[in-house]
Amino acid sequence: MSPVCVRFSNAATARQGHRPQGRAACDDNTARERFPWDFCVHDASLIAGRKGLLRPPGRGWSGWTAWVRQALARRAGLLATLLLALLPGRALLAWDADRMSQAARQLGGEAMAGVQALQATLTAITGQEEPAKLQVVNQFFNRRILFRDDLEVWGEVDHWASPVETLSRGAGDCEDYAIAKYFSLTAAGVPSSRLRLVYVRARIGGPQGAVQAHMVLAYYPASNTEPLILDNLISELRPASRRPDLVPVFSFNGEGLWQGVGAQAAGDPAARMSRWREVLAKARAEGFQ
Repeated sequence: MSPVCVRFSNAATARQGHRPQGRAACDDNTARERFPWDFCVHDASLIAGRKGLLRPPGRGWSGWTAWVRQALARRAGLLATLLLALLPGRALLAWDADRMSQAARQLGGEAMAGVQALQATLTAITGQEEPAKLQVVNQFFNRRILFRDDLEVWGEVDHWASPVETLSRGAGDCEDYAIAKYFSLTAAGVPSSRLRLVYVRARIGGPQGAVQAHMVLAYYPASNTEPLILDNLISELRPASRRPDLVPVFSFNGEGLWQGVGAQAAGDPAARMSRWREVLAKARAEGFQ
């Protein structure tokens, strides 16, 4: 099947500190690999010895919602997450706060600070509409993470970092931004079927600029609709038709692999892409689903 190429916008100006200087946004070795298609209630202290903890202040669902959000912020425990899921219009959050915090502690202070900020962000956007979640998560990582290539950050030519790993370094390349946004949005309740990591050829610096390997995250509000693009080069969320500087090569998520951004699946990405398989395992160990 021929690639279905969505005309992904002329980049106005890239965010300072996030445009690669003198090199591809993604490593050429990564491009060579990608082009060939061979290519719980668990904390008893929340209940025991705390009379009235399960009695929310105020009346009605607004009182329950406020109480649960306070509990999430105070303890980030699964109990509050489960209760939140029982409220009307609230989806179960797909993240394990304890496992995320444990993973961060193993990576040091910067990871802990980053995870605490991320958990507060995920809690704050609970119940919001998906477009609002996209804006918040996109800005969170674009502002918190500096663009650096893998050799500088990890001493490797190509390293796909998990979200907590990226937060631990405060830096990453295009893949790390896209991966962190993907798992954070699924944690916030956005179905993974609406998200795709898209490997693209990006023309940097205008129509006559150099073409470089790059990765973005695409959000599809419904099937067969134009996606919105989340990018570390341009912080504004834009529809694909306003990103003619990006030409998709292939896309994937936790459910499938596609040539270009087409509808015909091309196999299991975890089976065909070793780096995606590895980062899936790391993210799940960190408490992401």
